[in-house]
Amino acid sequence: MDDRAPTTAPPSSRPPHLRAGLVALVALGGAVGTTARAILAQALPAVDGISWTILAINVVGAFCLGLLLESLALRGPDIGRRRTVRVVVGTGVLGGFTTYSTLADDTAHLLDVGRWGAGSGYALLSVVLGLAAVVAGLALATALRRRAASGPEVTR
Repeated sequence: MDDRAPTTAPPSSRPPHLRAGLVALVALGGAVGTTARAILAQALPAVDGISWTILAINVVGAFCLGLLLESLALRGPDIGRRRTVRVVVGTGVLGGFTTYSTLADDTAHLLDVGRWGAGSGYALLSVVLGLAAVVAGLALATALRRRAASGPEVTR
């Protein structure tokens, strides 16, 4: 009898990051999110070295991610369609849409040219607004779930 473990696991037991289908869906979602960000950033360029568009994109993305992940978590375990939605929309689309590397680069550029107030303010504002947006997304998902669970309102 052979006691060695199999060299490949069945597809259903493989972790999501090793499943070719999910990886392809994340890549597709990332392409969608990155394209949307690029279009917005090009249409609304930085003003005086500060990209308000990137700030808004990151805050909106943080809100959407909080809303998405809490909504999915409230519906049950991270399996099946919930997992697929999480990785495609959360990791893919929103991961491509948001860009904290651009935030870091923009901040570094502002600091490099001696705009310490603008650079540190931009970074701090991005982090604080992003955190507030995540909390707002979580709260909205919870409120929507409670409302749905309480059933339809009866009016007379």
